Amino acid sequence: MGGRHERRSLEDRMREGRRYIERGGGERPHRMLVISWDAVGSEDLAFLETLPHFKHFAERAAGCREVESVCPSLTYPAHVSIITGKLPLHHGVVGNYRLQPGRPDPDWFWQRRFIRGTTLYDEARKAGLRTAALLWPVTGGARIAYNLPEVWANRPWEHQLTVSLGNGTPWYEMDLFRRFGHMIDGIRQPMLDDFVQASLLHTLRSYDPDLTLVHLTDVDTNRHEHGVRSREAQEALRRQDGRLGQVLEAVGELGGEDAYDIILLGDHYQKDVDHVLYPNYHIVQKGWAERRREGLRSWRVAAQSCDGACYIYVKDRKDQELMLQVAQWLREWMRTPGSGVRAVYTRRQARDKGADPRCAFMLEAEDGYYFKNGCIKPMEAVQENAWLHRGAHGYDPKSPGYRTFFLAAGPDFRPGVRVEEMDLTDEGPTLARVLGLELEDADGAVIDELLQDPRPRSR
Repeated sequence: MGGRHERRSLEDRMREGRRYIERGGGERPHRMLVISWDAVGSEDLAFLETLPHFKHFAERAAGCREVESVCPSLTYPAHVSIITGKLPLHHGVVGNYRLQPGRPDPDWFWQRRFIRGTTLYDEARKAGLRTAALLWPVTGGARIAYNLPEVWANRPWEHQLTVSLGNGTPWYEMDLFRRFGHMIDGIRQPMLDDFVQASLLHTLRSYDPDLTLVHLTDVDTNRHEHGVRSREAQEALRRQDGRLGQVLEAVGELGGEDAYDIILLGDHYQKDVDHVLYPNYHIVQKGWAERRREGLRSWRVAAQSCDGACYIYVKDRKDQELMLQVAQWLREWMRTPGSGVRAVYTRRQARDKGADPRCAFMLEAEDGYYFKNGCIKPMEAVQENAWLHRGAHGYDPKSPGYRTFFLAAGPDFRPGVRVEEMDLTDEGPTLARVLGLELEDADGAVIDELLQDPRPRSR
């Protein structure tokens, strides 16, 4: 590309840094690159530490091997919690899907407008820093300089290219599609992550963002399709290690370890599953909704899947008789042998977990089970349907062996320092502190032990 978007030399970037200081911007923070490996958990670290690039990175990184995700432990709530420091209860993205009971395939929370309050990239922009995001969830329409959001066509009349351009940075996306679009095959992996990786390396080298957020889903996809400990999932972990190696090489070209803070993190883990539950089937049978193909109509009660968890919504929560009927049904269902339901939470209990305060109840599945929104049958074995998941997330983030990780290496982090545990909501405030920023009303806290200089920068 020509003009103001052409590739800039290292000398150009150094001159711009001097101008930033001269115009009163204060000390310019080091570049920050945040890489999210979707569905990679603490249980993966032993294997990852046998791989060359991860091993090298982890040895010099500060971080935590036991990070507790949020409730529900899904991709979209988790990624918004990472960049706001808030629980889903407070930032508003309470699941992957929006509540649309009449639609077999509901829209996701794709757009920035669904997030309440500020984000890390908002505060960075306000401070005069350049931002980039590649398939980072819930960034559609966000004010990000170089934005390739995760959003796809979900209506018969929509086209993927126009949907992407309408939610991101059009000239930037068109350039990426022109250069690397031949690598994509829909959302199939590993092609999708290969496209994102190529786009990331080009973005770092050509546009030099101060804050870059990138979301890679190779492991998550393969765990969904083949199981958590499948050969395919292990191969996806190997590919992520190779991609990390490419990033480290690129960063070396652009100033090395003294110029970049690189953050590598997970959002949640997964569990193997062999059965799927359909709460909306029971809701239709009880006359609380009418079936419309795979969705509901004229509903008074509706279930909204969160994989290992499930919200139950009652349209009129002031209808005490209906609320009691639903509560009784859920208790009876949970107590039925082989139900697959581990727990039923009240609205208050769901809120205490940081989940959606609008729900009437929240369910959690037993290990081996997960929920979907269909209403044709009550239950289905995974092996009977090739389209069903073999791995799922969304479970209680406090479940044993279900945590994720956070590692950060660079000039602002203390090499090799580890904290025993932290919450996903601690990550945003900690990253904000490194950039000299602050996230208002965060539920999480800055983890000072990881930082070289825990004092906030003056801006």
